[in-house]
Amino acid sequence: MFLFESFACIFFFTLEKYNFYLVNLTGRYQTKQCLSGSILLSHPNLRDPNFAKTIVFLSAHSNDMGTVGVILNRPLGQTLAQLDNQFEVGSFGQTPVFEGGPVEKDKLIVAAWEWLDSPTSFKLYFGIDLEKAESLRTDNKKIKIACFLGHSGWSPGQLENELDQNSWIVSSLDHDLFSEMNQRSKMWKKLVGGLGDDLKLLADAPDDPQVN
Repeated sequence: MFLFESFACIFFFTLEKYNFYLVNLTGRYQTKQCLSGSILLSHPNLRDPNFAKTIVFLSAHSNDMGTVGVILNRPLGQTLAQLDNQFEVGSFGQTPVFEGGPVEKDKLIVAAWEWLDSPTSFKLYFGIDLEKAESLRTDNKKIKIACFLGHSGWSPGQLENELDQNSWIVSSLDHDLFSEMNQRSKMWKKLVGGLGDDLKLLADAPDDPQVN
């Protein structure tokens, strides 16, 4: 049995200019200006097993309330029905589940996304409930849905300190992430390696430096 965590965010993205608007964010994480809607790429030198070679979507970031997000590239290789038989009946049984992060691993976060009329624009619904997801999918068959078990969180100032230590690279959301979420480190290597030759060399290095 899972508890459902709701952050109730809707992001509108235009990939060409990376503009977004944040609507209806719950009071738990109040966002002003900031990194909400961005992604974090873990630096190749980050060895924390919770976040090594990860891509983290930030749903909320605030100097006062801290930061929350989910890891996009750690599929559990299981569906909702495989994790909990309560989902064997219903339309969500085959929904893929991802490891969202090390915080509150008993809570499930639901996300849905759809492409808009422009080929470079899409809408992301994050932290919705299954009823909302079902309604979206009923109205639009192109809606894609994924679930995250747990989330990633930072206390106020913690992420900023990690950024100062070059543990993370801030980047904009790429629509390819949602079609290649099941590729684990492959997408991470592609994004990090595309930022420069030095980072590409580090990203391509073996986990064990003694392995040639």
